[in-house]
Amino acid sequence: MTGSIELLPREKWKGVPIPLAYTSEEYYDIAMRPTANGCDIAIAKKRFEAPFTHRPEDGDCPDGLYADWWEKAEAYGVADGDALLAVIEVCPEEWSNRMMVTELFVAPELRGQGWGRRLIELVKAITVERGFRALMLETQSSNVNAVDFYRHMGFELIGFDTCCYTNRDIERREVRLNMGWFPENDRNPGNG
Repeated sequence: MTGSIELLPREKWKGVPIPLAYTSEEYYDIAMRPTANGCDIAIAKKRFEAPFTHRPEDGDCPDGLYADWWEKAEAYGVADGDALLAVIEVCPEEWSNRMMVTELFVAPELRGQGWGRRLIELVKAITVERGFRALMLETQSSNVNAVDFYRHMGFELIGFDTCCYTNRDIERREVRLNMGWFPENDRNPGNG
């Protein structure tokens, strides 16, 4: 597919659902063990006993563009009429001088063609141009392909939340992972 990434106007795209679904055979296991001096935390890639599938209908809060709580969001992407083929949404977190990736989606038929990389490169450039100190995003420990992609793009793990989605996230192997990219650490600008 050829095409250019364009700003997707809020007036047209607000509320358009993002069908974020994935199946994974691996996960990043989060193990925490209290010690006399604090806590030992280990994160290791492991295999699921059976493939794990995340579907949009499984969650209480489906993903969609221009959610009300992201007041200053901007979405960029490629569309075919009313069909989103690839999209990234960002929103400034002004109080901390960080840019947040709030949505990232590439249609299954376009995966592996560089669209995710192009979208990430675009928002890295926006982050630098606007003087934000970091680009942040959230993913799940069960979404190994996404975690590995973000790491390849220069993001690093900066934290996690063991009860973001349910009170059993560790047991379910779906822990929120917070990742960040810091412009001053990027050794290879433009190539991730």
